Amino acid sequence: MNRRQVVFGWLAASFRFALPAGAAQKTVGGPQPQPQRVADAERNFAASMAMRDAKAFASHISEEAIFMGASDTPRVLRGRAAIIECWKLFFDDPTAPFSWEPDIAEVLDSGSMALTSGPVHDREGKLIGRFNSIWRLDGDGQWRVLFDRGAPVCG
Repeated sequence: MNRRQVVFGWLAASFRFALPAGAAQKTVGGPQPQPQRVADAERNFAASMAMRDAKAFASHISEEAIFMGASDTPRVLRGRAAIIECWKLFFDDPTAPFSWEPDIAEVLDSGSMALTSGPVHDREGKLIGRFNSIWRLDGDGQWRVLFDRGAPVCG
């Protein structure tokens, strides 16, 4: 981690602790963002992998999604079809090779886009990384992943 990342991380954490609890999700007037809906969509997405349901997995991915590998595997996959083709190998075994769970979910005040992030564990439960996903609320009322990128665990 370089000095810039450390300083930015420290500043971001400092500002977050300076805000009253829940301030990041307060909107004055108008509808309130619903981070629980996108967190639930992320959990359902993860459950489709655990249940080995490739069709349900695909339904959570936007047609124009971009999935990027971690810094050690910088491959970029463009579009649902390319993502599904590449990810089908993760559905070959009877048990999922990894699992994930959101511990952060934030929604724009407009309610149209969101961020989820959280830990990724291998099948034995060892922490192996962190995912970061950008979701879009599509016209049919469903949240779908638009961008996804994993990151290795900092050592």
